[in-house]
Amino acid sequence: MELNTLNAELNTAVNNGEKESVLELLERGADVNSKVEGGWTPLHIAVQNNEVELVQLLLDRGADLHARKDNGGTAFTEAGIAGNVEILELLLERGSDINYHDINGFTAFMEAAWYGREEALRFLHSRGAQVNLRRKTSEEKAKLHKGGATALMDACRERHFSAVKILVQEMGADVNIRDNKDRNALIHALKKGSSKERYESAVSIALYLLEQGVDVKSKDECGKTALILAVEMESPELVTALLEKDEIDIDDADEEGKTALMVAVEKGDCKIAKLLCEKGARTDLGNLIAVAKRKRSHSMEKLLRKHNAKFVPETPREWEPNSKCWGAQLKKLDQMYRPMIGKLKTFPYIQQRIQDGIYLGLHGGTEVAVRITRSAEGDKEKEFLEKCSHCEHLLKLFQYEKEKGCVYLCFPLWEKNLQEYLQDPEGQKDYKAALKIIFQALRELHSLGFAHQDLQPSNFVIDLGGKIYLADFGNKRRLIEGQEELVKSDLEALGRLVLYVLTGGRKPLQQVGIKDLAPNSPDYSEALDLVQSLSSPDERGLEGLSKHPFFWSNQSRFNFLKCIWNKTKDNQNKKSIFQHPNVTKTAFPYPEWTKMIDKDILHLMENPRNAKPTKYSNDVIQLLRIMRNMDEHKDAGISKKIGDYAEYFLKVFPKLTIYVYNSLRQNPTYSHFADFQDPSL
Repeated sequence: MELNTLNAELNTAVNNGEKESVLELLERGADVNSKVEGGWTPLHIAVQNNEVELVQLLLDRGADLHARKDNGGTAFTEAGIAGNVEILELLLERGSDINYHDINGFTAFMEAAWYGREEALRFLHSRGAQVNLRRKTSEEKAKLHKGGATALMDACRERHFSAVKILVQEMGADVNIRDNKDRNALIHALKKGSSKERYESAVSIALYLLEQGVDVKSKDECGKTALILAVEMESPELVTALLEKDEIDIDDADEEGKTALMVAVEKGDCKIAKLLCEKGARTDLGNLIAVAKRKRSHSMEKLLRKHNAKFVPETPREWEPNSKCWGAQLKKLDQMYRPMIGKLKTFPYIQQRIQDGIYLGLHGGTEVAVRITRSAEGDKEKEFLEKCSHCEHLLKLFQYEKEKGCVYLCFPLWEKNLQEYLQDPEGQKDYKAALKIIFQALRELHSLGFAHQDLQPSNFVIDLGGKIYLADFGNKRRLIEGQEELVKSDLEALGRLVLYVLTGGRKPLQQVGIKDLAPNSPDYSEALDLVQSLSSPDERGLEGLSKHPFFWSNQSRFNFLKCIWNKTKDNQNKKSIFQHPNVTKTAFPYPEWTKMIDKDILHLMENPRNAKPTKYSNDVIQLLRIMRNMDEHKDAGISKKIGDYAEYFLKVFPKLTIYVYNSLRQNPTYSHFADFQDPSL
């Protein structure tokens, strides 16, 4: 019998729980790890069917514990779905990883929560399953804001109230973790299904989460608050419980501009509409009277008129935002209804998010980026930001607002952060100019007495005019006084950032290394030395390294090399520059430079017109001499052949500038010569 037929019969026998047939087929040569559609193996099937003896048998006969289905699921994750503790224990003993996840990020613990397998949850927790683990997913899916959910969110979504209580009370599940769409457990509980059983479970779970202090400000991916979702569920009990929370903004609206009261009126739910009106919900939004008339609901119309509802026609204004990157979202924000926070209009939900914790806003009509913090933290941050007001490249505070225990910090809106700028395929990038500003920004912060401690690309933002600013969105800065090692750690992080910028942000910051620099790039030697100098800081500090040869123009480098010849009185002094014990450790990189330079040029310089013949030897001083002489006594023939002198010499001798610069620095007698000032700096 063909192997394929044997394998098919094996999978059928496992599906039917026929142990004797399974044994016989294995003896006849069936493959214990053969797969059927979806990547299922006999072991997966036995686990799904809760066949403990068959699982044991298959494992004993060589079944692959780690075989994956097409979705990446193993027998262990399948056991989490089935919820059989005996099988879970058996698989763990054979080497399964307690926190292994499939390609969608599901662990066995999450599967047990999703399917309400309480006994399995307790068992897996006792064996070390991570309760608050967020669902890991691919980078592509994460960009679409998928993933990030926890086991608690799964139990809430599928309305397993007992499992929810076990996760929170017994295992300490965090009720306020948010997934990649910014939804917490409360939003998951209110999102799915409306059958009577599911409705009752959702209300019970939501009320329980409210008792546990869940954040009622979380929104779903459409901007709907828990209050709006409770109104959609038509649950007066839950609406009442939510309205008792001080943090609730009764007039908050979703992405379509609908408030909880608008939703109640559209549903014709007079009981909930009355609750909302009596709590002060605005009745001058959304043409409520017109909606009630359309629904032929006289009782609703009467209720609304009692609370001063009137028909007010809306006239949308014509407005074009300045921002190119955020224009569409800003227009949407401008046109939708949002409850004002002082002079600020903002909508803290995913479609209006700039980056983590930062949202679009309009403050008195000005386009801003908004960071929302608790009052105590916000007041402290405002105090720091006021110190930045005179700094050219530190992000400044534009305005701020306070409401219900929160501070809304408003910054001038930027177009991109550094990561987005580097990864944008359009336009030429001036990496050196960007790094000059990054160095300057960090110097400004250090001058205020703070070390940054979080030099991530997302903390550098770029406005519409291309200007770069340094921010501290993670609030990780620390006072330098008495802790000079903080400056050193900033410089080391700056070295990584230099590599990240010079390699175009192609790799994540923590993965980029010196090996990623292109050795044939024009500034390779200078860049390499700058990164190494940042990694092992010396007396120059950030101030001195801001004047490093990496930042010099080619003409400045050429002028620097020429001037070394001019600054000493005789050849002996010139030679002593490079003969100090510290200097000799670094070999001159061009010991046969006369063979590298253009032969015609060398011949012409050694046999000048109307002057005595001269000879150039293969040492660094003679190379500097020929550079100086050529530039001081320009020859039309040479100029025609090589073009720009600086470009020519730096291309032929790319390591010369950094060799001479470091040789001077290491020689106490001549170290001041290294303090060359590039006019562009």
